[in-house]
Amino acid sequence: MSNHPLDIRSQAKQELLINYYIAHRDELLAYVSSRLGDSCLAEDIVQDVFLRLLTTDKMISEVTMPALVYTVTRNLIATYFRRRSHHEQFEHYISRGQESSDNSLESVFSAHEILEQLEHGLARLPENCREAYRLHIYGDMKVSEISQQLNEGYKSVENRLSIARKAIRQYLKRYA
Repeated sequence: MSNHPLDIRSQAKQELLINYYIAHRDELLAYVSSRLGDSCLAEDIVQDVFLRLLTTDKMISEVTMPALVYTVTRNLIATYFRRRSHHEQFEHYISRGQESSDNSLESVFSAHEILEQLEHGLARLPENCREAYRLHIYGDMKVSEISQQLNEGYKSVENRLSIARKAIRQYLKRYA
């Protein structure tokens, strides 16, 4: 086992997180559940909080831990509600069809049909662009997260994602 300063800091951070998790998990779970009303989802968010803290390269101490935990928790809850809002807006859009002068049946797409068209558009992309786009859309990952997962440069992933977005937009315009 190495006595490198980074290893020691990493071990100390892990111990700090483990101790905090053991002591405050139920309290944090109650906090998240009170805001979401869903205990399974609350469990997921609490787990995500500690996973994010475990993988962060920021300095964590006993003093900063409570504020950091609750800040990350509030951000994850806000992200959940933001996604849910977008999902509900999309469902509402799909259920009422596009606002147009002719509300014909052809102008109303089901979510399944839109997803199918998206998949057809994705099939036309180069594999590296398709992979980045899927991680961004389906995995809800940021460019930095995608670049880490694919072990590629940030700018390279950003460029491929831009190419994929433009191509998908052009492809879907034909069906709008």
